[in-house]
Amino acid sequence: MLGLKLPTDPRWVNIVEKNIEEILTDHAYCEQKAASTAISLIVSFPEYTELVQEMTALVKEEISHFKMVHDRIIARGWVLGRERKDLYVIELMKFFPKGGSRQSHLVHRLLYAALIEARSCERFRLLSENIQDEELATFYRNLMASEANHYTMFLSFARKYGNREEVDKKWQDLLEYEANIMKDLGKKETMHG
Repeated sequence: MLGLKLPTDPRWVNIVEKNIEEILTDHAYCEQKAASTAISLIVSFPEYTELVQEMTALVKEEISHFKMVHDRIIARGWVLGRERKDLYVIELMKFFPKGGSRQSHLVHRLLYAALIEARSCERFRLLSENIQDEELATFYRNLMASEANHYTMFLSFARKYGNREEVDKKWQDLLEYEANIMKDLGKKETMHG
């Protein structure tokens, strides 16, 4: 369903289990960045009323997810660590060339967001099915549906605001590019890395 060209090696969960504190901190910042992305889309493209409405709802949802992750960090006697660089996102953002029309810039941002949500959904599924910590397995199972909905929403908006054929071609090309990125990742206790 997600269209990802290279699935995460399930052994990534074993890496995560060795440092739950690290994955929760990374996950908390991913939720915060997702809220920031939604705010940025509102600020950058205010004339797209339907997008603004959906992004407003998304900000609320993502910040509530941040709180849910942060609450789990606190419940385990930890504190939120410092933000980490997301090498996955840094590499992903190199795919589309800078510049271009305002509309193509919007489509590119929506495609990036769709792919990040798709990969997050896939990782949440892996955690829900394989992590030994039952509380976290349930937590990630419950979040998985949200990520899938976000993925489809962003992809639908990209197709709505761009030429469908061109958008689908860009999407397939981006998926191939992302698969190459993933060959070098999956070895750290980070949500995307």
